[in-house]
This record gives sequence, structure tokens and C-alpha cells, in this order.
Amino acid sequence: MSAEAPPLTKKSVSWINLALGAAIQTFEVSTLGQPFEVVKTHMAANRGDNLWKSISKTYQRGGIGGFYQGLIPWAWIEASTKGAVLLFSSSEIEYYSKRFGTSNAVAGVLGGMGGGVCQAYTTMGFCTFMKTVEVTRHKEVGAKRSSVQIAMEIFKKEGIVGLNKGVSAVALRQMTNWGSRLGIARVTESMLLSMRSPEDKKRPLAVSERILSSVIGGALACWNQPIEVIRVEMQSQIKTPGRPENMNIWTCAKYIYKNNGFLGFYRGVTPRIGLSVYLTVCMVFGGDSLKAYVAELSKKK
Repeated sequence: MSAEAPPLTKKSVSWINLALGAAIQTFEVSTLGQPFEVVKTHMAANRGDNLWKSISKTYQRGGIGGFYQGLIPWAWIEASTKGAVLLFSSSEIEYYSKRFGTSNAVAGVLGGMGGGVCQAYTTMGFCTFMKTVEVTRHKEVGAKRSSVQIAMEIFKKEGIVGLNKGVSAVALRQMTNWGSRLGIARVTESMLLSMRSPEDKKRPLAVSERILSSVIGGALACWNQPIEVIRVEMQSQIKTPGRPENMNIWTCAKYIYKNNGFLGFYRGVTPRIGLSVYLTVCMVFGGDSLKAYVAELSKKK
């Protein structure tokens, strides 16, 4: 198995990556991913709540189950589809980028950015919208409506565009997310190799070194937290006085800055770092390992 990524063979960059991506990300969201996501979304939507207050309110909403709000079916649907699209498209882009002679780091950035945009516009718009509705609808005044009822009402009023509200922010977030995660992870792998003695450079990176690279990539990728806060606000069902209707990225950013200042764009960054680290370890380290394993099996057939 290669140190930086699975062997550069077309066998390891195949349609099997659709199944691998779906399985890895469904596992991720069903374990620690969704609790991080719920707390992060709560803080981004309720920017006056700190981390401990967000955890407390989430627990009050439903105990331990409150941290898995929106898992079934929305997070499962989102995770399985976006995981499949991400692993397949990013692997294809990385493969062909290397064929054209780019470095592992550049190929990683291009693969991550392309994969992030693909997953946003193919699968994530509606799913992230529904997950945000699930977490924020408890703030609704008056009669309680289910997430599906809210979605149907929005569809009747605004059509498919309303159900994909905030999708451009999602695409921008995912492009910068995965471009940073995959790119920084590959850069870190290359740096670890460059620190070795010349005779030791051919030895593959150890598991601990590859996990460390994913952890660093996941943590540093959270520089784009303002985009995530804007995305949550655009999809939120919390109605407050002065909140613009039909916000775009720019009007949403102005609204957040006016009400919460510069720090408002970084609400929820702590749980998001936890989420990003865990997700990157699963998708980059886990994805590389499984792709290499499948490629090895293919060679034996």
C-alpha cells in the first residue's frame, strides 16, 4: 500500500468506490458524526448559546437520542449518497490529476474540491436542509409541525428551489472543506516522508502517521467555519425580527454580522473541529485503506 494514497492503478479507482464511500460515511454519521453535527448546527443557529448550553439543550430535547436528531432518514440518506459521490469523484480526479503529472498534494486539493462540489449539487442540498429543519424547528412558535410537513409547505410555496435553499453555500463549504481536508492531509503525508533519511523514504507511512495526517487535515480545514454558519442560517427555520426573507450568501452574511459581529461566524467551530477530524480520519485514512485493500484483492483474482 502506498504511503500517500492507494496504488495508482485504475483498479483502485473504480465504481466499487461508490459502495465504499457510502459504507464509510454511513458508519461515520451513525457513531460520533451525528452528535457533533447536531451540536454544531445548534450553535450555528442559536449563536447566543455556548458549547455547554448547546449540549444541555440538545440533551433536554430528547436525552441521548437528541444528539441523533435527524439521523433517520435524513442523515443516513445524505451520508450514503454523499459518501458514495465523494469517494468516487475525488478518487477519479486524483487519479487523472496524477496521470497529468501533478503532485500528491495538488491532486488531493483538486480531488477534494471536485468531490465536494459534486456531492453538494447531486445529493446534499435537500438533505442538509432537512437536517437543519430537524434541529431548528423546535424554536417554532405555536403549533408544532413535523419536518416533512415543513418540507411539503416549502415545496408548495417555493418549489424545488426552496427545498435546496442554501445549496450554493453548501457547495462552497464542501469545495473548501474537502479541498482543504484532502489537500492538507496529502501535504502532511509528504512532509512526514520528507523528514526521513534518504534510505528510509521508500518505506510506506505507518498507520499512526497516516491517521495523524488525516487529523491535521480535518482540524485545519475548519478555517471556513463562516461559510458553515451562513449555510445553517440560510436553512434555519428560526424566524427572528429583522431576518431577511429569501436570503442569499451576501445578505445572510450581513445579517449575521449585524446581529452577532465577527465572532458570530465562528459559532459552533469547536464541535465542528471534532466532526471534521473524525470525518477526515474515516474518509481519508479509512478510504485509502479500503481502496488499497480492494485493489490488492483485485490483483489476486
